[in-house]
Amino acid sequence: MVPNTSPKRGSKGALGHRVRGRDAGGQDAGGADRSGRRVQLRTLVLRPDLSCGSWGPHPLTNVPAPQVVEALSIAALSCFWISSCNYYSYSICLEVMRRFLLLYATQRGQAKAIAEEISEKAVTYGFSADLHCISESDKYDLKTETAPLVMVVSTTGNGDPPDTARKFVKAIQDKTLPPDFLAHLRYGLLGLGDSEYTYFCNGGKVIDKRLQELGAQRFYDTGHADDCVGLELVVEPWINGLWAALEKHFLLNRGRGDMNETLTMASHASRRTDPMTPELLHVESQVGLLRLDDSGGKAAEVLEQNAVNSGQSSTLIADFEASLTRSVPPLSQASLNIPSLPPEYLEVHLEEALGQEESHASVSSADPVFHVPISKAVQLTANDAVKTTLLIELDISKTDFSYQPGDAFNVICPNSDSEVQFLLQRLQLADRREHRVAMTIKADTRKKGAALPQHVPERCSLQFLLTWCLEIRAVPKKAFLRALADHTGDSVERRRLQELCSRQGAADYSRFVRDASACLSDLLRAFPSCQPPLGLLLEHLPKLQPRLYSCASSSLFHPGKLHFIFNIVEFLSNTTEVVLRRGVCTGWLATLVESILQPYTCTNHADGKKALAPKIFISPRTTNSFHLPNDPSVPIIMVGPGAGVAPFIGFLQHREKLRERHAGGRFGATWLFFGCRHKERDYLFRDELRHFLKCGVLTHLEVSFSRDAAVGEKEGPARYVQDSLQRHSKQVVGVLLQESGYIYVCGDAKNMAKDVHDALVEIISRETGGEKLEAMKTLATLKEEKRYLQDIW
Repeated sequence: MVPNTSPKRGSKGALGHRVRGRDAGGQDAGGADRSGRRVQLRTLVLRPDLSCGSWGPHPLTNVPAPQVVEALSIAALSCFWISSCNYYSYSICLEVMRRFLLLYATQRGQAKAIAEEISEKAVTYGFSADLHCISESDKYDLKTETAPLVMVVSTTGNGDPPDTARKFVKAIQDKTLPPDFLAHLRYGLLGLGDSEYTYFCNGGKVIDKRLQELGAQRFYDTGHADDCVGLELVVEPWINGLWAALEKHFLLNRGRGDMNETLTMASHASRRTDPMTPELLHVESQVGLLRLDDSGGKAAEVLEQNAVNSGQSSTLIADFEASLTRSVPPLSQASLNIPSLPPEYLEVHLEEALGQEESHASVSSADPVFHVPISKAVQLTANDAVKTTLLIELDISKTDFSYQPGDAFNVICPNSDSEVQFLLQRLQLADRREHRVAMTIKADTRKKGAALPQHVPERCSLQFLLTWCLEIRAVPKKAFLRALADHTGDSVERRRLQELCSRQGAADYSRFVRDASACLSDLLRAFPSCQPPLGLLLEHLPKLQPRLYSCASSSLFHPGKLHFIFNIVEFLSNTTEVVLRRGVCTGWLATLVESILQPYTCTNHADGKKALAPKIFISPRTTNSFHLPNDPSVPIIMVGPGAGVAPFIGFLQHREKLRERHAGGRFGATWLFFGCRHKERDYLFRDELRHFLKCGVLTHLEVSFSRDAAVGEKEGPARYVQDSLQRHSKQVVGVLLQESGYIYVCGDAKNMAKDVHDALVEIISRETGGEKLEAMKTLATLKEEKRYLQDIW
């Protein structure tokens, strides 16, 4: 999508950045400097009316406040000087914008949103961000790039760079590139990740390391933001520090002539000589809080925030506990630093369908999409199990879809119908659900590089949009809260939304929004006077992502079929009222297969119920190394508690067929460490595993039950898979270090994968007699050799 570049009023700088402004006499101020660059020098005079908390025009210049605020928002404010106690004259030195290249690599839209925030803030600090997705390789060239580079890179899967960065990573990892290939490049990188996963921020780390190997140097320290505790804890200070780092970079690289010109320009500005009173300090501190992209009376909103709750009794407020809808002191009485209002950029219209038919084939995907029937569904757990696990079989016999054991694939799922209907009712659009959504870029938008969302098909229906395109369960970012506040009529509700997106309300945001997994529906229930337009949802809600599942079968064992298993995710949402919710995809699948589901007690899984087979959309996931060794004689260790056993069922099915085809072949030992809560409730694939063990495909099966009471065991029960690993530490080390075997770990990233990793460090350290640091290095080597592989979520 080509960014909107429609011309706007005003003169144009040498780098294509338009600068507008008038001096006090109404004429264009400024001219060309000796290098031919367009330079503006402008003095704007403001009079703060402290009695009413608003900005008024200076009586001598008669410049209306809205125009002043608009002028302030146009270009960089390099310096402010206060000239007197009664009237404050702000001299603004405007220089041609200093360009930097800004690339983002995103999977779910987080990195893009942060990059856009950087781009929008850059203007305020005198910089121009040349913003592109990292996949748009035709828009930039690092080999010839002379400007500083800023990158925001997310991580997906098990430490992989996002899909949008695949080609970029492949290009820079070209072994033929010389070590000084990017020696001219100066960069700063912000990595996004989740410390619950082993390869934290690995997408950014891979790119960061390779840029260094190619000679690039950092002008700003790399940041690693952790979604486990809140990205904003690192993102916000990293962005705040970026401007000083860019300033320093440009100063160091600026020629003597440019430096002299800058000093000459600065000398024209009046400087403050009188000491600042506390009142002036307060006024000056508020300048940075002005929403520079607003117009009219809204420009004074920040200065009015302190008075919003002035009529409320602080004693009464203190009697309440904080919640999503209310705050307590000191936050409820604090002056707030709120983000600037994100510029709106989408013009959205709803048009009658006129008999047009709509196809789900319009669901966007980078990979090919297959529409396949569900041929079987089986409940694998007892009705009284803590979690309900289902197995689904897909019929792929009439498609080109292919896979091998260990592969994963995407299930393209819709949002909950009841949640979609709630949004339609709440937005007062229920009677227009079949209308087509027409979008254009607003002609007067201030959003740089504004583009239509590519995940929304052209002229899809409103119902389709909310069902298949937007992640309505996404946790709203602070920018979204900021925008929602401006569409909230009640002043108390608006103040609370401002608190949640403010710097002072960071703890409340983490507690009541991020950690509570609040979504748009929760906010609309909590703040009844909030009535956002449809365009705001399209601007702030990310693409509805497909859900990833591991293949739990082998195509040799089940030709034309694909199995996968999942736990039905259920959780309580109590942001405003207690509501039992199901996972977006697992809840939908569970409902979809109700008519053909075979119960847990069914012993013959071959014959399903006679019912119309529902169909789902799937797409392949190609970037995966979680596969059996090419040499079947290599021993393997598989660790997969609960639903993590899924890919290993495929491994064992595949290995059984290979043994049948190569009866005289040599096959290595196979260990499986499986765990569940109760032997009689959630021991998944018990009959199949016993079969594999009996026929020799599986040589060692170690099962632990974390909730069953021990019966006459001398050592005590092995409650978890890591306990079983410890009990067989000598064999584990023998397989990995003496026999060059592989170890595979599949399942929960938050606890299990970390505990298994820690157990392996301890095992290797104990059995080799080395330090734990050496054991960690050994595991790192196994990972580099692709012999320690993880499929975790």
